Amino acid sequence: MKLRRLFAAKPDPSAALYGAIVASARQERFYADWLVPDTVDGRFDMIVLHMFLVLDRLGQEGAYAESIRQQLTDTFFDDMDRSLREMGVGDLSVGKKVRRMAEAFYGRVTAYAKGLETGEAGLAESIARNIFADGDASHAPDVARWAMGARARLKEQAPADLTAGKVVFP
Repeated sequence: MKLRRLFAAKPDPSAALYGAIVASARQERFYADWLVPDTVDGRFDMIVLHMFLVLDRLGQEGAYAESIRQQLTDTFFDDMDRSLREMGVGDLSVGKKVRRMAEAFYGRVTAYAKGLETGEAGLAESIARNIFADGDASHAPDVARWAMGARARLKEQAPADLTAGKVVFP
């Protein structure tokens, strides 16, 4: 019995956080009501927006949450790698595709942070350029309004809950 406890895996809060992010990013209203493209790219973009919101919130906790931020980012890229392989991307191409995804991820995170500097309207512009780049961006303000509400809700959540992998999105 003691040996089993000694080697038992510790819970990974980043996995729980990432699971909540993916579940929220799959909310039907994003795709049905606000016309986010229901494609691999559209779903990637919604996960990135959610990741940005959580990383932004954890960033407000300083060094206390830095390891969770890094673990969450690692979990995201591990999932992207796994997903590409499941979609049949060859081993030789996976690294290149993940590198492009990383560039897209960091570019979007930077754009959303810059957009937030001017409030909801700035965020809506960043969302229009990234999530709705290839189509009708008329619902970008709706997504930005949701993101601002999600950001406010994340601020209300206890840092200990977030670093334990507990997050609630609207």
